[in-house]
Amino acid sequence: MNYTSTRNNSLSVSSSFAIANGISEEGGLFVPENIPQVSSEFINSLVPLSYKQRADKILPLFLSDYGEDEIKGCTLAAYGDNFEGETPAPVKKLYDNVSVLELWHGPTCAFKDMALQLLPYLLTGAAKRELGGKKSVILVATSGDTGKAALEGFKDVEGTKILVFYPDKGVSPMQKLQMTTQEGKNVGVSAIEGNFDDAQTGVKEIFTSPEVKAKLEENNMSFSSANSINWGRLVPQIVYYFSAYADLIQQGVIKNGDKVNFTVPTGNFGNILAAYYALKMGLPVNRLICASNENDVLTEFLTTGRYNRLRKFHTTVSPSMDILISSNLERLIFHMLDGNSDETKRLFDSLSVNGEYSVSEQLLNEIKGVFAAGNCDDAETLNVIAKTYKENGYLSDTHTGVAIKVYNAYREETGDKTPAVIVSTASPYKFSNAVLRALSDGESSSLNEFEMVEKLQEITGIPAPAPLGSLKGKAPRFTGVCKKEEMEREVYRLLEIKN
Repeated sequence: MNYTSTRNNSLSVSSSFAIANGISEEGGLFVPENIPQVSSEFINSLVPLSYKQRADKILPLFLSDYGEDEIKGCTLAAYGDNFEGETPAPVKKLYDNVSVLELWHGPTCAFKDMALQLLPYLLTGAAKRELGGKKSVILVATSGDTGKAALEGFKDVEGTKILVFYPDKGVSPMQKLQMTTQEGKNVGVSAIEGNFDDAQTGVKEIFTSPEVKAKLEENNMSFSSANSINWGRLVPQIVYYFSAYADLIQQGVIKNGDKVNFTVPTGNFGNILAAYYALKMGLPVNRLICASNENDVLTEFLTTGRYNRLRKFHTTVSPSMDILISSNLERLIFHMLDGNSDETKRLFDSLSVNGEYSVSEQLLNEIKGVFAAGNCDDAETLNVIAKTYKENGYLSDTHTGVAIKVYNAYREETGDKTPAVIVSTASPYKFSNAVLRALSDGESSSLNEFEMVEKLQEITGIPAPAPLGSLKGKAPRFTGVCKKEEMEREVYRLLEIKN
């Protein structure tokens, strides 16, 4: 299994190269040259297995230069007692034949843990094969959850340094506290004046800068990424779609071969793209439903074929989806264009220069054959959180609330009663202010973050995850804020490199 670039399909590299380098030299994203196919028998074989064992069977299909024992060692370290409960990714009934896939039982209480507890081990192995002893500098832009999950995954990992940039006004108080109090000798965190897209653009520019690369080379360092632009972040996410399907079989909700719908709240398109890869591998999927908040750039694209980032940016109660440049969409378009890297590059150059692009009607129809899309505003999100708790006894965070609202609207509009899985991406306690407002008819609270957590526990009887409670009283280590134009200089400062 080799990998090529979305902007240079003449390239062919190993999975270790793709994971160690993060992004291709010309700015494209690494994608598998071929998508492996699985049989009905393969899917059936997953049913009696644990989550770790399911990962052990799926990951080698994409990571052919990793040894079997190496992968088993990675998954053993990643999916152990650092996740609460019997399984890292439980599937729970919501109503009728609609279930929720909970991906937030890891150490940072967000779905990013599913990949970022594994990525450090994948990267360490890749770096030994590809980087010749250089230190890996993990550069991350985050809208909230990726940053903490990456920091937690890479803290004190030998041979690495991790730097995280986040929008100063664009994360929840709990997300900010998680990042700024991060322990570890090899971690660095900085806020920026701007939004997530500014952070993401800045990181990508630094990544592809020959001058910065040369400066790192002088100091025996090399960039990699923990964002979902890194294939090592994306491939672990494919596992939990297969795992959810196997759980539905085990629970008697479906029989092997029955199709399901997945509804995924997403901003950067990575989480739902992993479901697309699972579909292309042979997982019986009927529709992938993309759920957006008020930043509805993906909804517009998936329904009209026009991607336009030149629009008002909304700061919402679901901040991890406050994104206008969805990086992983580039991978989908490359695949939908049958690997035409010239056309993919043309489209994304247009996005960079002109702020928009449009795809052909033929391509749009192909996309619509797989994806449905919808969006909702903050008021609708809070309303559905309250309604779902009242009617189904299920407490969701704001991102999952968006997904529930979008799925309910899709089901009502289409009449599609295919068994469905709604992907739940974060603990409600990471966004206790908004969830508390939802349960209190929109009344704002004067309580501090931890008092709100206690109040939410009191109202619902649902305990908060232990990792969030442990933050109480911790003093921030990282308080710096830089302008987006100063990110390169901040990288040098955090790496202790003279510029």
